[in-house]
Amino acid sequence: MCGIFGIKPYAEAANLAYLGLYALQHRGQESAGIASLSGERISVYRRMGLVADVFQEETLRNLEGSAAIGHVRYSTSGDSQLENAQPILITCHHGQVSLAHNGNLVNAQKIRAQLESTGSIFNSSSDSEVILHLIARSQKEKIEEAIVEALSQVEGAFSCVFLTKKKMIAVRDPHGFRPLLLGQLGESKLFASESCAFDLIDAQMVRELDPGEMVVVNNLGVTRSSKPFEAKPTRHCIFEHIYFARPDGMMFNESTHEYRQRLGEKLAKESHIEADLVVPVPDSGVCAALGYSQASKIPFAFALIRNHYVGRTFIEPKQSIRHFGVKIKLNPVKRLIEGKRVILIDDSLVRGTTSRKIVKMMRTAGADEVHLRISAPPTKYPCYYGIDTPNRSELIASSHSVEEIRKYIEADSLAYISMDGMMDCLAASNKEDYCHACFSGDYAVPFPSLSV
Repeated sequence: MCGIFGIKPYAEAANLAYLGLYALQHRGQESAGIASLSGERISVYRRMGLVADVFQEETLRNLEGSAAIGHVRYSTSGDSQLENAQPILITCHHGQVSLAHNGNLVNAQKIRAQLESTGSIFNSSSDSEVILHLIARSQKEKIEEAIVEALSQVEGAFSCVFLTKKKMIAVRDPHGFRPLLLGQLGESKLFASESCAFDLIDAQMVRELDPGEMVVVNNLGVTRSSKPFEAKPTRHCIFEHIYFARPDGMMFNESTHEYRQRLGEKLAKESHIEADLVVPVPDSGVCAALGYSQASKIPFAFALIRNHYVGRTFIEPKQSIRHFGVKIKLNPVKRLIEGKRVILIDDSLVRGTTSRKIVKMMRTAGADEVHLRISAPPTKYPCYYGIDTPNRSELIASSHSVEEIRKYIEADSLAYISMDGMMDCLAASNKEDYCHACFSGDYAVPFPSLSV
């Protein structure tokens, strides 16, 4: 669930990459980096932390050049350390090659072991480095051909942007798990994980890359598209729509805001209960709460206030930080809650620890009843395609019934949207194109070992 951005050609490419990453900050808060092409040399600057903290004015001046790619990371494979920050840069017989990757490769460890057994030396524990090793070993003459050969050997999710001294190359895996968009600003071509990165810099979204598509941009900004991989069933990640993506854009040819609002409407129809107030768990529960309120005619209120200077608790990699974050992240508005029957709307319930604390907050603030409604089905299975869900043993819904979970979080009632309800809220033309393995266990690409 990282964020990637690319632009070529543009006189101040790194500055626009910085702005693009700023818009994509919600996709990763552990590290940020930009690779910039100046003349025939690629330079990379990457550090741990948020975009605004990593890049200062002087730093960006040192990244001058006509093309740039950027990356914000949250770890799904590899530790949260500087050596795993991206973009990654190597020098091989193809010249300098830099990579920004969003997704997760399910066979990365197997390939890594094979490469190490023949002498390859890795500098990180990230699965993304496997791709560059395969490119470096390719005997193909053109860099595009080497990239295709490398990516044909990996399995799983990859939305990638590569930068070389002559080209920028964007590639999306044949299943299309993770988003990747093509944009335009004047004569410049852009790539980004979400359309909000284009909006900030007044660029136009052209389209999404198709699953399995490669787009090559040359020094004149001319693009060439191909589909060099074997076609496979499309499997867009539905959790992008439910939780990760910003609601102010299009993803998988659908408005995220409208989809989340429809989830709330469907949830109200499936699990209506008499109450006085609909309260979203901010921020990702807001759209669904609006839909629930409108469908149920129960008033909506921002009765939980979020401190926006605290990172998203789901993204934080350490359990200790996650527990602490709940307390400093949300605060109830007691005057709105006192004596009320409250319906809390959240987008997901993973471990249950956060929901338990929020329910307790509402009771302490004086709520008479607290009813929790979740705009996604129970999360029963881990994701292997780029979302940092825990092992199955840590997913409360994998081993507990809805009633058992309700007792644990101490809510008066608990209900999830149904699988059919979630799918019905999608645009009618592409319901079969989504991956919902975290809810159903239906994995498009099997993980080498699913014993968790």
